[in-house]
Amino acid sequence: MEDTWLTRAKRLHALASTGLHFGESDFDRERYQEIADIAAAMISDLGQVPLARLQGLFPDFAKGYATPKIDVRAAVIRNDQVLLVREKIDQLWTLPGGYADVGLSAAENTRKEVREEACIEVSVDRLIGVFHKAKHEYRQDVRDFYKFYFLCSETGPGQQQPSAGSETLDARYFPGRTACTVAGQND
Repeated sequence: MEDTWLTRAKRLHALASTGLHFGESDFDRERYQEIADIAAAMISDLGQVPLARLQGLFPDFAKGYATPKIDVRAAVIRNDQVLLVREKIDQLWTLPGGYADVGLSAAENTRKEVREEACIEVSVDRLIGVFHKAKHEYRQDVRDFYKFYFLCSETGPGQQQPSAGSETLDARYFPGRTACTVAGQND
């Protein structure tokens, strides 16, 4: 579970962003900016990270109502084995997926991510779970997002051989129990 103080600082930051967008007076916007600065300083202190390194992680202020990001993940199963990809960024194994792009549905994003990361084509069968990252045992993160998990099926003739894409080092199927151990909490 996410650290209580991180949760509170992220919430203050989101409220400040929304207030900066909807605030009608200079007085209100000044106060919301102060709240945003305090929240950023709290997050910096919690992570023992210089404030300058965190600036790019915060949502754009005064651009609208602050909302969580969406991460999509594909559970592609073949003969009781689960497709996993090894990401370049951290070299950990995970279900194929990533942040959803604007303009694509959740299913379209999921298909795109599998194609980019495992070089196979899939259809999205159904949504199997939605998790709020901060409420589960993931690494602490200043960003707030929901993870959408979809059950997918391979499409096209015959069985496709997965291979590494531009963001991955490897892609292959693992037996169910092994996949749970290999992927761990990276999803």
